[in-house]
Amino acid sequence: MTQQEVAALTCTVVLTLITCALSAYAIDETIVQVTDSRRYADLLGTEEKFKIFIEDYSKEYATREEYLHRLGIFAKNMIRAVEHQAIDPTAVHGVTPFSDLSEEEFQRLYTGVRVRPQLNRKVQEEDATVEGSDDDLPESFDWREKGAVTDVKMQGACGSCWAFSTTGAVEGANFVSTGKLLNLSEQQLVDCDHTCDRKDKRACDNGCRGGLMSNAYRYLIEAGGLEDEASYPYTGKRGECKFDPQKVAVQVVNFTDIPVNEKQIAANLVQHGPLAVALNAVFMQTYIGGVSCPLICGKRWINHGVLLVGYGAKGFSILRLGNQPYWIIKNSWGKRWGEHGYYRLCRGHGMCGINTMVSAVVTQVS
Repeated sequence: MTQQEVAALTCTVVLTLITCALSAYAIDETIVQVTDSRRYADLLGTEEKFKIFIEDYSKEYATREEYLHRLGIFAKNMIRAVEHQAIDPTAVHGVTPFSDLSEEEFQRLYTGVRVRPQLNRKVQEEDATVEGSDDDLPESFDWREKGAVTDVKMQGACGSCWAFSTTGAVEGANFVSTGKLLNLSEQQLVDCDHTCDRKDKRACDNGCRGGLMSNAYRYLIEAGGLEDEASYPYTGKRGECKFDPQKVAVQVVNFTDIPVNEKQIAANLVQHGPLAVALNAVFMQTYIGGVSCPLICGKRWINHGVLLVGYGAKGFSILRLGNQPYWIIKNSWGKRWGEHGYYRLCRGHGMCGINTMVSAVVTQVS
């Protein structure tokens, strides 16, 4: 068989698998869309769908020109959602609160991790060695059930995801140490943290313009700790630093990077509490629910900081041939996005770079 014939056969097989996957997805009653799809029925025209979107999410546009501009972006995002659905059929993709934002606007306003993962860290988990055994790990685990996770928060149109990822990890570590769940201040990090990466002085924490969780940990160690949300509330924009050392609620004493092997990540999650992670958010703008397990998702370019709170054993995935394990991820885009603010992502494939920037933090027990 010639190379051309092999290539043609491969393409045919891939297209057949995707077609079968989409057909199975359409009839599988175990997969339920988490929003009312009738509101955006395919029979409606694009502008009618856009008007429903405006009503659903209380959008306002100052001029007719702005309205038409956002309508054009909305139409493009509907096409992107269809493309994402084809590549990622076990998740549900469609209209979200961000459907009137261009991809560039979305990344600038709602992500915030701005650097590539360290080049010396392998992104394929099979390249990492596992120390010890994971035989004692539970099949599924969820820190929410144990009271270690605060309510889903909203970063707003501010690239401060790194701050929310950091506070989530500190909140969880403090709960593991003390049994108390505190709601900690992201605004302190946004206003006061200007720490730069030790190896790349251009990678500095910069409020709504992005930052790194590792930088934030070092800042907290040097500053003496983190205030709670009540004493230093979130505003969604950078302001003057008002940190008061007398109001510190939690002290951070150390942090550690977790190896890229996802079994080790799961073990650290169970042992140490929720973990700060970063990933490629390319599929998240159109994500509504389900287990996201795309056929293709870049692993080397990550741009969004989130919180790993648990994992499951049986998330249905057609493209991955059956029930596959998944991660449970807390996001910072409010409860109207995703599964009440959460994202489920395939576990065991280094999907979207989820294993390339993972860290745990140690807090002071008073």
